[in-house]
Amino acid sequence: MRKLNIALIGYGFMGRAHSNAWRQVRSFFDVPYEPVLKVICGRDEAKVSKAAYRFGWEKHSTSWEDVVAGKDIDLVDICSPGDTHLPIVVAAAREGKFIFCEKPLANTLAEAEEMLAAVRASNCLHMICHNYRRAPAVALARELIGAGRIGQIYHYRGTYLQDWLVDPDFPRVWRLEKAIAGSGALGDLLSHSIDLAQHLVGEITEVSGLLKTFIAERPVPGSHMTDSVEVDDAALSLVRFKNGAVGSIEASRFATGRKNQNRFEINGSRGSIVFNLERMNELELYIDEGPESGFRTIQVTGKGHPYIEGWWPPGHIIGYEHTFTHTVLDLLKAIDDQRLPNPNFEDGVRNQRVLDGVARAAESRKWESVSQTV
Repeated sequence: MRKLNIALIGYGFMGRAHSNAWRQVRSFFDVPYEPVLKVICGRDEAKVSKAAYRFGWEKHSTSWEDVVAGKDIDLVDICSPGDTHLPIVVAAAREGKFIFCEKPLANTLAEAEEMLAAVRASNCLHMICHNYRRAPAVALARELIGAGRIGQIYHYRGTYLQDWLVDPDFPRVWRLEKAIAGSGALGDLLSHSIDLAQHLVGEITEVSGLLKTFIAERPVPGSHMTDSVEVDDAALSLVRFKNGAVGSIEASRFATGRKNQNRFEINGSRGSIVFNLERMNELELYIDEGPESGFRTIQVTGKGHPYIEGWWPPGHIIGYEHTFTHTVLDLLKAIDDQRLPNPNFEDGVRNQRVLDGVARAAESRKWESVSQTV
């Protein structure tokens, strides 16, 4: 089998998720390449060395520049904070590598557009990691919508709720620094809901916006001082779609009791679809059938359901980590077919334009237009 040498930039939460996906994909699916976990990169020598051993990488490095320039590297997988995405992508594109990048694509719209220009100029294959598209229940929802089962879509209602910042003594970590993270709940969470909205319903063309920071200062790690929180704790938007549908999208890291509720409801002329990541093997479906109408819960773990053929017998549920395995599976297939996978950097720019529109609307307190031409 042909080998594909992978370099992973970043070893934190997403580094673990991506490492696991690269390790698992060949064990459960027929793939055109054998992913080789060649090198993992991070700034802290001790921590990245430990991550390399724990996650199964052949070697480690503290220089992403050296890693990207390596002649033995075929694909660069970027899981580092948002402020690093642009320089790594530009360098990887210049080297002609395949590029796989975590979301949001960049910290600003201008950076995202520069990244898209770089990969287009080098004619290299690129993908952005919006893994929730590849939860089997979400993939089934897209199939049902595409087949017209719920008719003309009227509403999209999306929420992504967490509560890990409710404690005012929680420290001012990097995700609360604008220069590193770019934004708060807006880019971290709302970007997922926006991607699902555009993936399932269609292009968003106009948005309103509200951004809120509830706790203005937090303790600085390792000191007795506090410093300003520079990003939003919650982000809300009303949206209009090109096809006439309307929607509401909300993201918060202050939703007490909600640990990772990524939920959407889509209402159409013939039916409705509901998904909640915290019950990710289930899809609620309502089809208008007169007196026998009613929501039913589909266990998306059976024969014919998207991606399930690689896993377990019906009813043996899968989890969060499997969405990343499905993502790298489709990336490997796209590389073999020499075609752009979805979502790619074009989708990343479209997503960034909506995020930018929400931020502009929050400042102007007016509806803001979003251009989706890339």
